[in-house]
Amino acid sequence: MSSAHFANLESGNKNKLKALLRKSDNRICADCSTPNPKWASSNIGVFICVKCSGVHRGLGSHISKVLSVSLDEWTDDEINSMIEVGGNSYANAIYEAFLPRDYLKPKADASTEERTAFIRSKYELQEFLTPSLRIVSQNYSKSTSMMNVGDFSENDDGAFKSETSNRTEGMVEFIGILHAKVVKGTRLAVRDMLTSDPYVVLISGQQKAQTTIAHSNLNPIWNEVLKLSIPLDYGPLKVEVYDHDTLSKDDIMGEAEIDLQPLINSASAFKNPELLGDIQIGKWHKSEDNALAEDSTVNIVEGKVKQVVLVKLQNVESGMIELELEWMSLDQ
Repeated sequence: MSSAHFANLESGNKNKLKALLRKSDNRICADCSTPNPKWASSNIGVFICVKCSGVHRGLGSHISKVLSVSLDEWTDDEINSMIEVGGNSYANAIYEAFLPRDYLKPKADASTEERTAFIRSKYELQEFLTPSLRIVSQNYSKSTSMMNVGDFSENDDGAFKSETSNRTEGMVEFIGILHAKVVKGTRLAVRDMLTSDPYVVLISGQQKAQTTIAHSNLNPIWNEVLKLSIPLDYGPLKVEVYDHDTLSKDDIMGEAEIDLQPLINSASAFKNPELLGDIQIGKWHKSEDNALAEDSTVNIVEGKVKQVVLVKLQNVESGMIELELEWMSLDQ
């Protein structure tokens, strides 16, 4: 592993994660044996390559919570979960305990279809798992790995079932992660007597993320980071602002769309941004066809691809929302 790979791994528990990565069985992807995996499933406890991470992400975070080893922020609980499992060989001893001898696991050059079929069988359908550990409902809690069977109750037939409610998510191929910092709102519309209780909702495909409510404030400052996975077939990022009402339906306070193409295309043109200095790499121009209040530039700042966007809310009498976007490609 290169020193840059551990740039964000700090002292304490992160040093333990770094040491875990150095073990020989963790130097290859748990699912296809690609060398030097840079991603991990924190609740399952395995290190995986970028191609397998995309399939894991498509399973949904209730099954596999995918994190970048070096680029994501890890909680102590997530690191401790990885350490408790012990790495790829220990996890595979459970998840592949009943793998048929003639079964061919995908290799580094496997197709997406081959990876998807194997990973779904291994983690979602649990076809190779010790029968007594299989989870009937196929659901995982946020910080649960199969090593923590105490989080599940036992059925009459001896199988374990999850205590979480049923959830299903379709298989989607993701290309990156968008960290969208909702900075502030300016001159938002009045929806109560003299003020409003605004909050912001960001929508990408079927995903939604929401800020907290800013009570009685037409110029709120949130500074909240919302995280969205961006699919291969992505559309604009939708921004909606609502006024929270306790006794009635929340009132809309305006909406806007953000074109993600300038950000994603610029990032694709400049690989390995952590190796570059602070420079401008793209621009989204204000026009009558978009909601921009001013031109928006795409920049590399301290090794990260970022874009500040100020949008005028549409279908409302007034209001602007400022966001800071940060793009993380899944091939990093």
